[in-house]
Amino acid sequence: MPEEPRTRTPGDEAPEETLDDYTEEVLSVVERIPPGLVLSYGDIAEYVGRGGPRQVGAVMSQWGGGVPWWRVVRADGRPAEGHLVRARSHYAAEGTPMRPRSDRVDMRRARWDGDCGG
Repeated sequence: MPEEPRTRTPGDEAPEETLDDYTEEVLSVVERIPPGLVLSYGDIAEYVGRGGPRQVGAVMSQWGGGVPWWRVVRADGRPAEGHLVRARSHYAAEGTPMRPRSDRVDMRRARWDGDCGG
């Protein structure tokens, strides 16, 4: 049975909106990132084979609330602007490797290799 397309209803009076293929692909990759691991915006763009970090950031900014957004970080390991406190609590709960005395994820240890087997 084919998967139903994701929809978003931004407000009570707003009509339901269906996501485009690129948005679906980005969100699907984010959903597959295992707990305790991360990908950068650029990693995700490379994984889906189109767009770039800014396009992935735009998708995450508009639609990322329904997926584990804290697992998508900047190339230097920093979480999305303005979300440090919430992201930090998720990192602690999931055991995400962090750089010593820093609010940055240790990208060398925490970057997901994209293998769906874990």
